[in-house]
Amino acid sequence: MISLTVTALVFGIVFLAELPDKTALAGLVLGTRYRASYVFAGVAAAFTLHVVLAVAAGSVLTLLPQQIVHALTGVLFLGGAAVLLMKKDDGEEEIRKPENQSFWKVAGAGFMLILAAEFGDLTQIMTANLAARYDDPLSVGLGAVLALWAVAGLGIVGGKALMKRVPLALITKVAALLMVALGAWSLWEAIAG
Repeated sequence: MISLTVTALVFGIVFLAELPDKTALAGLVLGTRYRASYVFAGVAAAFTLHVVLAVAAGSVLTLLPQQIVHALTGVLFLGGAAVLLMKKDDGEEEIRKPENQSFWKVAGAGFMLILAAEFGDLTQIMTANLAARYDDPLSVGLGAVLALWAVAGLGIVGGKALMKRVPLALITKVAALLMVALGAWSLWEAIAG
């Protein structure tokens, strides 16, 4: 059974954490060069793979005693908040153009770009963290994949317009604040439990 509460919470956290990431920029760049649906197909497939790996890793953590899981997830959330707040914008990454505009070439380029750029990324670690925290792999996986797809879609279709309306610094601070709150809550549960 899927918990809409957990799914919504995970969606919000992952969405806010991923929005200021290089993925939105990469999606924007790819989306301006190639057919958006082809780019999205590749990017969505890569994000799905990342979420499956993260949820599997987080599910393994649930085998540990609850106090240790709460302490570990608390520290990881606080570390993630620190990474978000200290992260500098390193500019655009170079994207190699596929030789033609076929579905497989464009989707493959999007898939490989995201697969490489996002492996071990903060949102993948957060997804594993959330899977361990809630012990609900389906709800966490669904929330995370939908959030990542939403950010990719926004980046591909309308990244420039969104970034003009919502300051990236504000999005980053809100995501970091949510992570601090979750980290503090997890640590409190580890100590109180």
